[in-house]
Amino acid sequence: MYLIKTPRVIQKLFPNFHWRVTSALAQPTLFLTFDDGPIPHLTPWVLEQLAEFDAKATFFCVGNNVRRYPAVLQQVIDAGHAVGNHTMHHLDGWKTDNVPYFHDARHCAVQLKTSLFRPPYGRLKPSQAQFLQRHYEVVMWDVLSGDFDPELTPEDCYDNVVDNARSGSIVVMHDSLKAEENVRAILPRILRHFTERGYAFASLTPELLTKPVVVADAQLKTA
Repeated sequence: MYLIKTPRVIQKLFPNFHWRVTSALAQPTLFLTFDDGPIPHLTPWVLEQLAEFDAKATFFCVGNNVRRYPAVLQQVIDAGHAVGNHTMHHLDGWKTDNVPYFHDARHCAVQLKTSLFRPPYGRLKPSQAQFLQRHYEVVMWDVLSGDFDPELTPEDCYDNVVDNARSGSIVVMHDSLKAEENVRAILPRILRHFTERGYAFASLTPELLTKPVVVADAQLKTA
C-alpha cells in the first residue's frame, strides 16, 4: 500500500526531509523526478520529451545502472538535468542493516558527485534517517504518480499527478522498465497539461531546497 499524496502530517513528522519546494518561485513550478535509471531503453526517450517542453527534471539514479550505462548518465547531465543518489543497488532501508546501507549510499554519492539522496521505496529506519540527513539533502515527494504499479492504468497515473500536484510539488515518476508503459503514455500529457497552465518544470538543487521560505504556503496553493 502507498499514498499518492503525502499527507501534511507525515511531512511535519519528518521536517528535515524535503517533501516539496517551499521557497519563492518566480512562476508556478513543478519538480518532476525520475527514479531507478538510467537505462538506455527509456531514459533517452524521457529526455526527448522533457526537451520538447524546455523542462528540467531530477534523476535519482541507481549507482549500478550508472556504472553499466555511463553514456546515458552523461546524456542526462549534458541536457542540464540534476542527478541524485538512489543507492548503488536500490536497497530497502527497512530490510538492510545500517552499515551496509550507509556504505551503499556513500558509494553512489561519490560516483554521482551529488548531495541529493532519495531512499528507494521511501523507506528508512529512524537511525538511518538521523545519519543520512546529516550528510545529504534527503528528498522525498509530495505526489507519487504510481507509474510503477501494474494494477494502475495510464489514466490512473495521469490523474494522480494532475489532480494532486501544485506549484512546488515534487512529483515521482520512474525511468524503469517496470514503469515504461505508463510513463510513455503520461509524460507528454503531463508536460503539456501544466505548460498550458503556465507552469515551468525545474530541477532540484541543494541551494533551492535549503533556501528560506519567503512565500506563504497559501500563496503556493493558489499559484
